[in-house]
Amino acid sequence: MIRRLTSCFSILILYKNQNIIAMENHFICPNCHGHLKVGNHIIFRIRNRKKDYGLLLLDPKIGNYQSIKHPEFEFQQGEALEFYCPLCHQNLGADFDQNLTHVEMIDKDNKEHDIYFSRIAGEESTYQVSGDTVRASGEHSGKYTYFKMSAKFKNFLKS
Repeated sequence: MIRRLTSCFSILILYKNQNIIAMENHFICPNCHGHLKVGNHIIFRIRNRKKDYGLLLLDPKIGNYQSIKHPEFEFQQGEALEFYCPLCHQNLGADFDQNLTHVEMIDKDNKEHDIYFSRIAGEESTYQVSGDTVRASGEHSGKYTYFKMSAKFKNFLKS
C-alpha cells in the first residue's frame, strides 16, 4: 500500500512495506555540497555590519520570508548581511551581484536548481533558476534585472 502525504514544506513521504522513503527539496552549499536544511529550516551562519556572527533559519518554501534568529543577534532593515555555509564557512554571495546569496536546490524529482535570494534584510527577492527558466518570487524581485537579460548579453558581461 502506498500513501502520499504533503505539507507546506513540499515534503512527500511514501510508505511502502513499512519502509519510509522521504522525498523533499534539499538545499545544498555550492562550495562543500553539504546539506543546509535541517528539519523545517535552512540554516545559515550570517554576519551583520557590526561584524557579529549569528545563525539564521529560513523557511525552505520559496516565497516564504519568515525567519528565526536569536533575539540578541541584531540587524536593521535594509542592512546587507553576509551569508555563510554553517559547515564550510564559505561566503555564499552570488558571483554576479553583491546583493544576492546563492545556494543549490535538489527537488523531489532529483533536478538541480540554483536559488538566489537577497541578502538585504527585509528585501523579498528570490529566484529559482533552472536552465533557461527563472521563477521570481517576492515583492522586490523586479529589482534584480540580471534575470531578465538574454543569455547572449549575460555572456557578454562575463567576458
